[in-house]
Amino acid sequence: MSVVTISVDVGTSVVKAVGYDADGQETGVARRASQVDRPGPGRAEQDVEAVRRRVLDVVEEVARSGGGSEEVDLVSVTAQGDGCWLVDADGAPTGTGLLWNDGRAGAQVRTWQADGVLADGFARTGSMTFSGLANALLAWCAEHEPARLDNAAAALSCGGVVHAALTGRTAIETTDASAPFLPAGETAWAEDLFALYGLDWARDLFPDPLAEDDRSRPLVDGLAAELGLADDAVAVMAPYDVPSTVLGSGAVRVGEACAILGTTLCTATVIGADEPVRGPEAGLRLRSGVPGQDLRVMPTAAGTDVLDWACGLVGVDAPVDLVALASQSPAGARGLVFLPYLSPAGERAPFLDPGARGSLHGLSLEHGREDLARAVLEGLTHAVRDCVAMAGPIPTVLRLAGGGSHNDTWAQLVADVVGCPVTRCQDAEVGARGAYLAGLVARRDVSAGRITAADVAEVADHHVAAVGRLEPDPAVTARYDDLHARFLELREAVAPTWATAPGAGPA
Repeated sequence: MSVVTISVDVGTSVVKAVGYDADGQETGVARRASQVDRPGPGRAEQDVEAVRRRVLDVVEEVARSGGGSEEVDLVSVTAQGDGCWLVDADGAPTGTGLLWNDGRAGAQVRTWQADGVLADGFARTGSMTFSGLANALLAWCAEHEPARLDNAAAALSCGGVVHAALTGRTAIETTDASAPFLPAGETAWAEDLFALYGLDWARDLFPDPLAEDDRSRPLVDGLAAELGLADDAVAVMAPYDVPSTVLGSGAVRVGEACAILGTTLCTATVIGADEPVRGPEAGLRLRSGVPGQDLRVMPTAAGTDVLDWACGLVGVDAPVDLVALASQSPAGARGLVFLPYLSPAGERAPFLDPGARGSLHGLSLEHGREDLARAVLEGLTHAVRDCVAMAGPIPTVLRLAGGGSHNDTWAQLVADVVGCPVTRCQDAEVGARGAYLAGLVARRDVSAGRITAADVAEVADHHVAAVGRLEPDPAVTARYDDLHARFLELREAVAPTWATAPGAGPA
């Protein structure tokens, strides 16, 4: 099958490119592992040029291996969101890219929280600042590493630096623009929000957010030939990875929801663009990439990396082995409760605490490896339920995406703990599927005028297939209702100790 479209998903740990034929069927996948550098406490960085090089490598691999690659005229890119990737006037990085899970600005976030700054920002945007957002990272850089800012001409997202490498355009996509300087329902930066965080000086670093119908640009001269693409190939700046994954899951109508079981556990519920944010001051409100719709997003700071950590703890090789081991322990892990807040950056959703730390409760000599594995898996799943509940009413069906969704045992556990049916996506790379759909929509924008939510739903319904519906067991769900209450009680009891924990709150 000939490749006609390539979608790229620039994740934190892996860069992937997926080829699609004229009917939207996957034809092949190329992957390159990415390295996260941690040069100091709480820090998480990536080499910008290395990320760009990996993107070009996977695009070329898919294009040249697909047969008839000269037909590839569309490359649609989604990428990790948040963070701060500073570049100079020529698009060259002024330093490493600072990632969404970077915790160096924890002290600044706590100060803003105590002073009411975060609450004021949330009231305007529906998004709660955390240490990995651009405002916190820029404030930290200004105080601790001002040299990063000396030659900076733009503060971009990961997707922005990739789009610039492909097209030469310096831009910020609307979902990336959603937090922290873009008020809910508006399309232009708010000067007073820059002032709120003491960042008036940073306003000129941010290009105006893209219009929804301005996502595509031709590739820079000579790049199409270098990569084996059609001479007239264009690159589309798709929504960043969370909204793209929601789109790729088929959640494109108000009230629908998706849970991503990936490097971050992230839930997203579709809301109307004019709907006020209800509930606690937590999480993010993002543009969805669908006209008239936003997303109420609860992205945790840790996810499947907790499973990787636990593998070493219990002596198994991979998360799939950990889940299998967990299956040997009953629901409730014989009284063990695990709080999964292991990120050095603390937690950002469904509550904000840069000092949050994980812990294991109820341990005795009677517990075995299988109980530890079960407690870890259940702790992560309780976090999913917590996030779903914070974002709005429990959906009638929860769509699952991310690497963890492919494990039948964990998917069933999500259904039982959350208490609603779950479905999974036929695509292995759901974020790339979402970027593909965004590319189709962008092409329709150009040819047929303004796109509507109904148009996006039509495209998604045609190209997204849900498989493997799993129903919750009412008796098991009732058991987990009690266990979830215990999980929340323990977290509330332990939270006051986080401020004094060694290593909490990096400077």
